[in-house]
Amino acid sequence: MRLTIDDVRSRFKKHFNNAEGSVYASPGRINLIGEHTDYNGGFVFPGAVQQGMIAEIKPNGTRTVRAYSIDLKDYDEFNIDDEKGPNASHFRYVFGVVREMMKLGVPVEGFDTAFAGDVPLGAGMSSSAALESCFAFALNDLFGDNKIDKMTLAKVGQATEHNYLGCKCGIMDQFASVHGKAGYLMRLDCRSGEFEYFPWNPQGYKLVLVNSCVKHELVGSPYNDRRQSCENVVAAIAKRHEGIETLRDCTWEMLEEVKAECSEEDIRRATYAIGETDRVLAVCDALQKGDYETVGQMMYETHAGLSQDYEVSCEELDYLNDIAKDCGVTGSRIMGGGFGGCTINLVEDALYGPFVETVKTKYKEKYGKEPIIIDVVIGDGSRKLA
Repeated sequence: MRLTIDDVRSRFKKHFNNAEGSVYASPGRINLIGEHTDYNGGFVFPGAVQQGMIAEIKPNGTRTVRAYSIDLKDYDEFNIDDEKGPNASHFRYVFGVVREMMKLGVPVEGFDTAFAGDVPLGAGMSSSAALESCFAFALNDLFGDNKIDKMTLAKVGQATEHNYLGCKCGIMDQFASVHGKAGYLMRLDCRSGEFEYFPWNPQGYKLVLVNSCVKHELVGSPYNDRRQSCENVVAAIAKRHEGIETLRDCTWEMLEEVKAECSEEDIRRATYAIGETDRVLAVCDALQKGDYETVGQMMYETHAGLSQDYEVSCEELDYLNDIAKDCGVTGSRIMGGGFGGCTINLVEDALYGPFVETVKTKYKEKYGKEPIIIDVVIGDGSRKLA
C-alpha cells in the first residue's frame, strides 16, 4: 500500500496540536548495476523509485526539534545545538542532517516533524538515504532559501552516515534520492561527480525486486571491513604508481603486481571492485544498443562477484538468484550493500507471471516465508509536495 501525504498530515496534526506544516518527499532507489563501486571511485547506475519517505515539517520558533516517527510510533526531542544528539538511529539521521546543514551556514531553527516511509526497511533500497535527503531538501527550502545545490545536499546525507551513524558509505544512495527523475536511470561517475540521465523504458522487460525478508544492515564492521580491504590494496599499488587514489585508478596489471603484498581476502575484494566498474560501462553500451541480454549477463556476473569475492551475499539471496536462472530470467543479482535485502531482476514480460509464482512457491517451501515482490517504477527525486 502506497504512503500518501494524507497519512503523514493526519499524524502530524494529532501530535502537534492540529498544526499544519510543509510536506516534503524523497525516494528510495534501485541500482541496476554498480555495487560497492561508489567509495572506490567507480561508476554506479541508479534510479529513484516511487516508494520513499514523506515528512511534514513546521518551524516552532525554538532551538528544539520535536520529532515523531509514524512507522515506529516513537517520539523524541533534541536541541539542535547539542553535539551529542538523540540515541535512536531513526532520529540520529534527522539530527545529523540538521548539524551538517548548520555547518554549511544554513540558519536552521527548531521544528516539529512527523515522518513515514513505504521503502521496505532493510531491503537495500536505501530508506536511510531517503530520510536524509528528505530532511536536507526540506531544511534547504525552509531555512536556506534553496541556496544549497543538489549534489551538496546529497553529501549532507553521506556526511550524516559517516559522522552520526558510523557507516562509511559512498555517495550513490543520497545522489539517487536527490537527483532522481521519473523515467530515467543515472550513470554517476563517483570520482568526478559527473552524471548523465539515461531514458529507461525497456520494451518487453520489467524490473522486479524480490525481497528476501532477510534484514539488511550495513552499519558496523561488515561494510567498513570491505571498504578497508579496498583501501589496503590501493595503498599497496600507490607505493608503486603515482596518482593512485582509489581502485578506479587501478588496472588489472597493477593488481597483479601487489598480489604477494596483500592478503588473499583483500585481493578478492579488489578483483570484484575493478571488475564491477568494467561491467557498469558494458551495461551502458549495451543499453544504448537495446542489448538486454548483455545487461542481464553483467547482472549475473555481478551477483557471482558479490557472493564469492566480496562475500556480501547470504544463502537466501543466492537461492533467489538460482531460481531466476532456472526460470530463464534475463538478469538477476543482489541489490544494495548485501547481507540480506533484495535481488533485482530483469524479466521478460512473458516470464513475469511464471517467475513470480515460482519464486514465491520455492522460497516459501525452503525458508517458511514468502518473499515480497516489488515491481519497480522509476520516480522523481527530492521535492516539496505541499
